[in-house]
Amino acid sequence: MAPMAVALILGWWLVAASRAQQLPRPSLSLHPSQGVSLGDNVTLRCHLPLPAAWVWLYLEGRWSYAKYIDKKQDTTEFSFLSTSREHAGTYLCQYQVSESEDVSVMSDPMKLVLTDRSFPPPHISLHPEERVGTGTNVTIRCWNKDYGTAFLLHKDGRSAPIQRLVPDDVGAVSFTLFGVTPADSGTYRCSYHPKNHPFLSSPLGDSVTLGVTPTPAPPGAELVSRGNLVVAVVKDWAAVLIFALGIFFVIDARSLWIRRDESLGGEGI
Repeated sequence: MAPMAVALILGWWLVAASRAQQLPRPSLSLHPSQGVSLGDNVTLRCHLPLPAAWVWLYLEGRWSYAKYIDKKQDTTEFSFLSTSREHAGTYLCQYQVSESEDVSVMSDPMKLVLTDRSFPPPHISLHPEERVGTGTNVTIRCWNKDYGTAFLLHKDGRSAPIQRLVPDDVGAVSFTLFGVTPADSGTYRCSYHPKNHPFLSSPLGDSVTLGVTPTPAPPGAELVSRGNLVVAVVKDWAAVLIFALGIFFVIDARSLWIRRDESLGGEGI
């Protein structure tokens, strides 16, 4: 009986897995998506590609929450009022279609990172400090020797951190921007994840401003460019002229042969 029971369970699992693969994957979004602090309100939305009866929200490794919904809804919201440290983590959602036992696969994971203002912000410095030219390597240094286990570099106007580094023994990291261009100009700040709290973040620290000057063209570059343009135009016109002359000579030669044949024909008569 034991082998038969194992076979039945395995068969049921394979059928369930096959059905799950046939259902479109839901998606999960976070609102607001960035800058959520402890005590703020936050909403997780599970977007449903099909009408569903039940939707589950999972906090990875800890708990799950089920919600029965109206079949006409294409989105289910799970809201947390006054978030605490226990809400930080990785979330996923899943749904069961109406009038069926078919359950979808999990959504892609969504991380909820909460800013804890009880941790001091990190320090920051920029080298070189003055405005730099295009192509220069720039170093942004961040440090906090007592708390940080991973530092993040943020640029104003970008929703996500642009670099992440683990600090050295004195709690510092050096972010390097290689060969900067004017697009790298802007304001930069740092944050860090406190020790033993990968889903908590320190507040953003003080800012540094990077200015990048476009490298001017070398002397005579504009004249060289204009000269190249003139040469290219002359070459194009020369090619057109040669082609036209070739056609003219072919037509002229053919006309000559036609007149010669007509002349020979007249003499024969």
